[in-house]
Amino acid sequence: MARIRIAYIGGGSTRAPGTMASFVHQGGNFQGSEVVLIDLDPERLEVVRTIAEKMARNRGLDLRVTVTTDRRAGLEGCDAVLTSFRPGGFEARYLDESIPLKHGVIGQETQGPGGFFMALRSIHVMQGVVEDMERVCPNTILFNYTNPINLVSEAVTHHTDIPAISLCEGPIIFPREIAEIAGLDPDKVDAVMIGLNHGCWSVRHLYDGQDMMPLVVEAYERTSREADSSDHGLRLLRLAATMGALPADYFQYYYYRDEVYAELRAKPTTRAQDIMSSVPDYWKHYREQAESDEPELDPRRSRGGIHELELAIDVMDAIFNDRGEVWPVNVPNRGAIPGFDSDRVVEVPGYVDRNGVTPLAQPPLPRHVSGLVGMLAEYQALAAQAAWEGGRKDAIRALASNPLCYDLEKAEAIYDEMATAQCEYLPERLLR
Repeated sequence: MARIRIAYIGGGSTRAPGTMASFVHQGGNFQGSEVVLIDLDPERLEVVRTIAEKMARNRGLDLRVTVTTDRRAGLEGCDAVLTSFRPGGFEARYLDESIPLKHGVIGQETQGPGGFFMALRSIHVMQGVVEDMERVCPNTILFNYTNPINLVSEAVTHHTDIPAISLCEGPIIFPREIAEIAGLDPDKVDAVMIGLNHGCWSVRHLYDGQDMMPLVVEAYERTSREADSSDHGLRLLRLAATMGALPADYFQYYYYRDEVYAELRAKPTTRAQDIMSSVPDYWKHYREQAESDEPELDPRRSRGGIHELELAIDVMDAIFNDRGEVWPVNVPNRGAIPGFDSDRVVEVPGYVDRNGVTPLAQPPLPRHVSGLVGMLAEYQALAAQAAWEGGRKDAIRALASNPLCYDLEKAEAIYDEMATAQCEYLPERLLR
């Protein structure tokens, strides 16, 4: 089994206890390894470290957990770097979600103007991470979970030689979600989704070995007549039935833009505000578990559940233990998906072994869905470039190309208001 040193940037976040629970769950594959938790808050780092150490000890695992607020020191001698951080915290996310709504545009964490500004903040921090890695661990693999992962990964892969793999459970979760909405057994679904992160469609969709789409159509026709069906579920079923493929949940923001916008405007709080109201209870629960001899995370009081970022642990295991497994990854296309540039970061199944990730060849996306995905791919490239080295004009051009904005006057007004509100998290070049 692999004995490695992992630097976890974001190790004091609300998701960190669940991430360490995931690592401990697979700890037998990493006996003798060390996880270095890196973050800004020493007290929270200690809480996470204590939970992780006790979990590992109770399972009889040889795992060491250390903490530091010195990022570069924490990266020294590491074999893998896991990144999952949120610059500006949920307070900045609130701005991402609320300001666009005032201009008639959806505000969302990874889509539209909100996702764009999260990318600006995240990539600004990631530049420092990459600089540190280039100095102290240039051959180390970066496993990125920082959102929006497609824009972050696009920026990193075009501006550094650091090997980077970005990860998201979406391609695993989305087909299961639609199966549940349709009243089907999610364990019988065999699906492959490709495209972009939070912008993928299924190109294989089997249920118990047979084509799943007739069952989805039947479920939509049945569910649409039921008064208690949720709007969200109906939207996904209708979109899947119409397009003949299983969609990422996030396509609702494009195909049902007006309805979603109206719902967000009518809601008294944003998603960020809802989360912020729960954060004190998350940390109360984590501190209680840190004091317990046998910590056990309660999914109702843990951010994201009791197992977080597990796909990163799966992919690390496949690489460092040479498993030869297939996992959904976000990496440069290299010809895997027809119609996308070779260097565009795409979401695609990848073969993972000690040599890293090899994206596997896929059929093209159907023409009736590829247009929107193609627009998002061009926006992805523009946004990543502007975030890494551009100025205000480059950023406004990129934002105006996003299908949720697609209006120069709105793009400029939204950009200037959001940049002013978030100036402390942005480089000076993006403010002038």
